[in-house]
Amino acid sequence: SAMAWMLRLKAIVAAVRTLRSEMSLSPAQRVPLITHGDAAFLLEASSLVQALAKVSEVRVMADASAFAQAVSQVPVTMSGAARLALHVEIDVAAEHERLGKEMQRIEGEVAKTHAKLGNPSFVARAPAAVVAQERQRLADFMQSLERLKDQASRLTAKV
Repeated sequence: SAMAWMLRLKAIVAAVRTLRSEMSLSPAQRVPLITHGDAAFLLEASSLVQALAKVSEVRVMADASAFAQAVSQVPVTMSGAARLALHVEIDVAAEHERLGKEMQRIEGEVAKTHAKLGNPSFVARAPAAVVAQERQRLADFMQSLERLKDQASRLTAKV
């Protein structure tokens, strides 16, 4: 049970760190973590999450609609049964611009990967592991692109 507890903690901390990275937040900048779901675990581990994920506090919200209202303009991620979001005030126009640039970059990567995989010579000559790696990259890029489009649409809905 201790191993399972630690794995849950590690997953939550990793998810928060990924959010920080996606939002280009400095590790020195401590912002509140807003959560919904898995309340018992998050309350028990809040001091550890706070220290390891470098957040100012852990707010556990029991009401799903209140959580949705509080995080309407920021990225939300899942870790097990917990929904996690970092509460930061954002400049909507600047965030739209940043998301647009990131989507363009990823769309370029998707186009390059499609071109590689669409080339019969590459697929025939490259080792199977390389082709599989390119297919995985394409799937990862598509997932990232969907997440960014979702963020952009949520920002647009609030403007």
